[in-house]
Amino acid sequence: MKYGEAQEMCVSGAPIARRGWKGKGMFVYHVPAAVYPAMTDAAKKYIGLEVQYNAYLAIRAVGGSVSPWVPSINDCLADDWEIAMQDWSRSYED
Repeated sequence: MKYGEAQEMCVSGAPIARRGWKGKGMFVYHVPAAVYPAMTDAAKKYIGLEVQYNAYLAIRAVGGSVSPWVPSINDCLADDWEIAMQDWSRSYED
């Protein structure tokens, strides 16, 4: 599917990935806006005890690490997007 359709599914809770990605287990998911306790000294000093985060997309990389993610132009124009896990709705409920 095209990125726009995949992105809509992602915001609805589905993990997405490109078929062409070489990394096994990589996928993108939506992190909704929320308020979290400040975890670093800098956040505590300059923001306060709670930090309000905007929604963003995150990617789970090959080694299992997670980072914020922004699609490249190639990602935006690709049509090989798919749901990353067959039974994604069940894994999100667990």
